[in-house]
Amino acid sequence: MTQAYMTQTRQGGSDARSGSRTRLRFRSPHGGGPWRRGIILVLAAVLLTLTLVLHADIPNSVGNLGSLVETFLPWLGLAVPLLLVLGLLRRSAAALVALLLPTAAWLNLFGGQLDSKSGTGGDLTVATHNVNAENPDPAGTARDVAAGGTDVVALEELTEKATPVYRKALAGTYRYHTVQGTVGVWSKYPLSATRPVDIRLGWTRALRTTVSTPQGPVAVIAAHLPSVRVEVKAGFTAGQRDGSADALGRAIADEKLERVVLLGDLNGTMNDRALAGVTSQMRSAQGAAGDGFGFTWPAAFPMARIDQIMARGVEPVRSWTLPETGSDHLPIAAAVDL
Repeated sequence: MTQAYMTQTRQGGSDARSGSRTRLRFRSPHGGGPWRRGIILVLAAVLLTLTLVLHADIPNSVGNLGSLVETFLPWLGLAVPLLLVLGLLRRSAAALVALLLPTAAWLNLFGGQLDSKSGTGGDLTVATHNVNAENPDPAGTARDVAAGGTDVVALEELTEKATPVYRKALAGTYRYHTVQGTVGVWSKYPLSATRPVDIRLGWTRALRTTVSTPQGPVAVIAAHLPSVRVEVKAGFTAGQRDGSADALGRAIADEKLERVVLLGDLNGTMNDRALAGVTSQMRSAQGAAGDGFGFTWPAAFPMARIDQIMARGVEPVRSWTLPETGSDHLPIAAAVDL
């Protein structure tokens, strides 16, 4: 019995010593190899890619989520450097390789806006500016807009009190003008056939006029679509804006003149599928001849381009953003060949 016990003890000791040599392992503080670590980061990169590629398929049935994502779609690109830093900290080769997917998707959507497409010349220069109903300095804003030197200017969010101020301040630069409701057009060339445009609001926030340029008539439509809100319970409240966009699209389709320029605050970006009634008929001056993204709102830190200059039957050659005024929007301008 003693011999058996001693044998087992020696064997146990031998096994223990063997175990100390063969079973002792040091686990990496990062867990797994470089291709097995960072699975959450890989999934995040795939989700980001799907959002960029399939943004048009995100449903609007719940809080207009699709339109909300499309409004700020370019900013999703900021997630790529964030995931890159996390992937480096995690030492995950898989995560770093997966980042090629959203990078390629973002460049496919917005890479063209990284290069300047702005040209020179142009037969007609136009500008648009939401001057803000609560603007503390309408006279100063009018002078800033006039300093841009464009041939035609559309102003939105005019108030009964401020409109005479804009008329007086712009009279020296623009001989012709018309104001319909809360929108107005000032021009160096004669205006005719002016009328309100019904965008289903119950009051006038859009107009149509003919500008008699030296190269022939151009229909100018100035519009201010309803505002949108992001609310916790309701989500992206854009129903009224969407209905007005459809009505504006029908007015553009009914326009008899071949050359049409749309100026205004559409409260939506070119990526927003809710504006398809308008964007499917016209070219964005910024997209065709812009320099960068040209964000216009809010003026203090622009995050989205909700002010638009669009054209049909004319060729945009330049598009640019004007300096900040007393408004919460930035004014924008463009030159077009007729």
